Amino acid sequence: MNIKACLTQIAAQNSLSAESLQLPDCELDPAAIKVIMINEVVPKKTDDWFYSETNDPENRRNALGLFEGAGVPVKCMRDILELGIYITAALKTPKEGYTADPEVIKTQLPLLEAELALFPNLKLVMLMGDVAIKMVNVIAKDKTKKNACQSGSAGRRRHWANEEFYWGDVRVFPSYIMTGKNLLIEPFKRDTIMEDIKKMMEVIKA
Repeated sequence: MNIKACLTQIAAQNSLSAESLQLPDCELDPAAIKVIMINEVVPKKTDDWFYSETNDPENRRNALGLFEGAGVPVKCMRDILELGIYITAALKTPKEGYTADPEVIKTQLPLLEAELALFPNLKLVMLMGDVAIKMVNVIAKDKTKKNACQSGSAGRRRHWANEEFYWGDVRVFPSYIMTGKNLLIEPFKRDTIMEDIKKMMEVIKA
């Protein structure tokens, strides 16, 4: 399946223009995906996107560095996909300000919900940042009447380390945004993400 082509159709069904969205452009077998890592938002520069065709996009460089730091040797996005891990963003358009526009979140919720539904064999969803946590909690609550994980700022992630969250049979990891300068300014976030990736690998290998 070509994910970009699939999400383009889903976007059109929800009155969203795919031309304004940054969609993961990759081929995969949905049944082989065990983990979805949902970063908060796509970058303002399309050349920085995980799936950009540019030589060294910032998002991809950050992701590969986090996996390497967690002891998972990967060299490209295809290596990550081959592990059964799919990376996407909760919002497919950049934030205009410091926080995400509630109306944009509401408009793009159906797209994220449909994206999650593409993968029948999920074991784990990692929510990278407040927006991803919020959007998946809204989707989960609509279906099960309860949140997928504890709500609130991802800055409280350190206090959730010994808690396990589930959305049905799917394990949910609330974590930090995996891109941007925050990883340099607050290195503990980078360390936490790498620890989460280690735990994630344990779950999917079990």
